[in-house]
Amino acid sequence: MARVGILTGGGDCPGLNAVIRAVTRTAINNSWEVVGIKNGWRGLIDKDTMPLTLASISGILPKGGTILGTSRTNPYKDESDLQKARHNFKELKIDALIVIGGEDTLGVANKLSEEGFPIVGIPKTIDNDLNATDFTFGFDTAVNIATEAIDRLHTTAESHHRIIVVEVMGRHAGWIATYSGLAGGADVILIPEIPIEIDKVCEVINRRHNRGKTFSIIVVAEGAKLKELKEEVTQDKEKDAFGHVKLGGIGQVLGKVIEEKTGYETRVTVLGHVQRGGSPTAFDRILGTRYGVRGMQLVMEKKFGKMVSLRGNKIVAVELKEAVAELKTVDKEIFEIAETFFG
Repeated sequence: MARVGILTGGGDCPGLNAVIRAVTRTAINNSWEVVGIKNGWRGLIDKDTMPLTLASISGILPKGGTILGTSRTNPYKDESDLQKARHNFKELKIDALIVIGGEDTLGVANKLSEEGFPIVGIPKTIDNDLNATDFTFGFDTAVNIATEAIDRLHTTAESHHRIIVVEVMGRHAGWIATYSGLAGGADVILIPEIPIEIDKVCEVINRRHNRGKTFSIIVVAEGAKLKELKEEVTQDKEKDAFGHVKLGGIGQVLGKVIEEKTGYETRVTVLGHVQRGGSPTAFDRILGTRYGVRGMQLVMEKKFGKMVSLRGNKIVAVELKEAVAELKTVDKEIFEIAETFFG
């Protein structure tokens, strides 16, 4: 019997279990055995696996996170880990591996694919910054969570006549900030793609106050940078296995400067990991399911080195190397629509 492996790497994301369920169901329906590899690339290095059956995927569709576990392990950082991963790929006797992840996890998948390993990728990130696909699953859930938070913050901001800065996720791209800010009626949206000009932000706030609007909502992506600093605000200088520092704190920096420059009371809310936790939206459940089914079909068709992608309303296959070649930043047209409502 043919065997397919499946792993989930990087940050957890609503919709991962929908993909796992769809891959497993499609595989079993076509007489394939499914091997779940635990905790991302760490599981392949340690040969830590679990069988995936109809019983093990029962009831997981609405659950957040991933039943396989995840990690930010990078086998290419350590030669001995890389050798173990290569060895175990063959030792597990899997005919193909489906890798669900973002830029880092799929970057590793692409390298192994170029070495000749039979791999199919499935795009996953709440940031929606993966190239070659219109949307990644998890993004819609994150936007809905952030939008609900912004809606709630509006009432307290208005009641207390405050400025509220809402920090959302988005390391290199401001998709969550742009979409949730637009949906939530934010007065200013700040993203990594455009350096923050603090005086312009304060001008918007003052203009609102002058016409009787004594509160404002500012949405800022964690990776946004003040024009004067020209660098990200980080929690510390430690880097993960892929060379990323822990972002966080731009909201606090921004809140302090706004209060100093305008004199208006300012508060900061950091949404953090709540954006990628919990049950996925219907959109993400369906998108994850479509990705999983098509991903397994690509395996059966032996179309390796590919990634499933949403183009318009169609699920298509694209080159895995195209997906990780560069990050997808916020569409200028979308941001210009959001700017229409600033102030």
